[in-house]
Amino acid sequence: MTLASIDQRHLSQRELEQTLWAAANALRGPVDPGDFKAYVFPVLFYKWISDAYDYHHGQAVSDLGDEWTQEIEDEDYQTFLIPDGTHWDATYEVTKNPGAALNRALVAIQEANPGKLAGVFGDVNWANTERIPESALKSLLGVFNRLTLDPAHVSGDMLGSAYEYLLREFAEASGRKAGEFFTPRHVVHLLVKILAPEAGDSICDPACGSAGMLVETVEAVKLHGGNPESLLLYGQEQNLTTAGIARMNLYLHGLEDFEIKRGDTFREPKLLDESGRLRKFDVVIANPPFSLDNWPATTWAQDPFKRALGGIVPPAKKGDWAWIQHMLSTMRDETGRVGVVMPHGVLFRSDSTSEPAMRKYVVENDLLDAVIGLPNNLFYSTTIPVCLLIFRAKKPVEREDHVLFIDARARFKPGKNQNTMSDDDIEIIDAAYKTGNDTDGDSGLNLQLVPKFDIEKNGYDLNLGRYVQAETEAEADVDAALAALREAQERMDATRAALDIRLKEAGFYA
Repeated sequence: MTLASIDQRHLSQRELEQTLWAAANALRGPVDPGDFKAYVFPVLFYKWISDAYDYHHGQAVSDLGDEWTQEIEDEDYQTFLIPDGTHWDATYEVTKNPGAALNRALVAIQEANPGKLAGVFGDVNWANTERIPESALKSLLGVFNRLTLDPAHVSGDMLGSAYEYLLREFAEASGRKAGEFFTPRHVVHLLVKILAPEAGDSICDPACGSAGMLVETVEAVKLHGGNPESLLLYGQEQNLTTAGIARMNLYLHGLEDFEIKRGDTFREPKLLDESGRLRKFDVVIANPPFSLDNWPATTWAQDPFKRALGGIVPPAKKGDWAWIQHMLSTMRDETGRVGVVMPHGVLFRSDSTSEPAMRKYVVENDLLDAVIGLPNNLFYSTTIPVCLLIFRAKKPVEREDHVLFIDARARFKPGKNQNTMSDDDIEIIDAAYKTGNDTDGDSGLNLQLVPKFDIEKNGYDLNLGRYVQAETEAEADVDAALAALREAQERMDATRAALDIRLKEAGFYA
């Protein structure tokens, strides 16, 4: 296959992915691989909406004949409007200052589609040749110019899958920074299966990153024969570039009816109802930043949205339970369920009074449904042990006043850089959660449905090793100590890296 010929026929999934990765590699050298996503995704999206516009224009002319008008086409055929002079072809033909031409086109397209595309292309200054040399930009545009991304050449499923492929590759290239926008899809798949979204549900991710969890809920509903268009999708993301990537991701998966808001979920939650209160959702799902140390702890007790549940303010240097408080505050009564990825420290830390108080709060109010320990080293951004916490507004009768503990740390496939969970691992863990039993008796899982009274006796310590049969209390203490040590080591590494940057900026060493 040559790049010159790829727009003459349908691409296979692999060919499409290889071509998109070639576009990213056109930036290699002058652009840091961790920043590829900020450049590649806007250009991909621009090419896609231009090609789709041409395709739908052809449909409109064919269908309407002499009755064609631009107004009818825009209203009935086009998803996005492209002003004169801003189409891909017009921009690509500019040979002098192509970055400035690209800037003008993207700004004009955003302004022509204010309700849909405002801010979607991020904040890259394409004319800044210090950040992206003209030769690299021309190479990037050249790769995409050889592609035709309209529905006749590339299906929506193919394009969505290719987008996910790029997200995965960019996460590999970004290292620890990957955690800002990407959750490994096997973890997402498991969490979504457990929460079991249904047609008509409202779904929210308050730390949505690239919207992978929202996309997965749509795929889950499709898989079970439901109408994915009946889902109400919401997300909030603080980072401008990542919020744009999330919206592009949803559009490229064929979704149009969603709300992705940009902003700080703690300081300025934007997913509100008509009365200005926090909107409530059937499913709230997230992989928020672990142990956030710059959340507004000092004002949390006076939070206007009353998210300090039980009057409890989590530690200023560890915002994990603050995320959980926000998610529980947005969980719908009766039907609501919450699933969140957390470090193991939330299960047992006692260096403040607030975290034990929150553990007591969720157990005594019968909100905590399950604690699921996952294998180590699943994430790009951390090697510390992680768990899934599942909450429900209303549990099944047989689970009331109990918490299900599942130790799934043995269910993984070793990898060179990260471990992974197979489809079989996910099915077994999900079945154990839903039935409360080890379905085949030899799955490598340890689980126990624990009454509230036993958790109270342990001072509301939720560490897995205190409850699953395979471990003794002494082993539980070792687990807790190791998890705490790993968290401390990661915080120390992050502090050392920040200090190195400041010393370099101050000129202490080159």
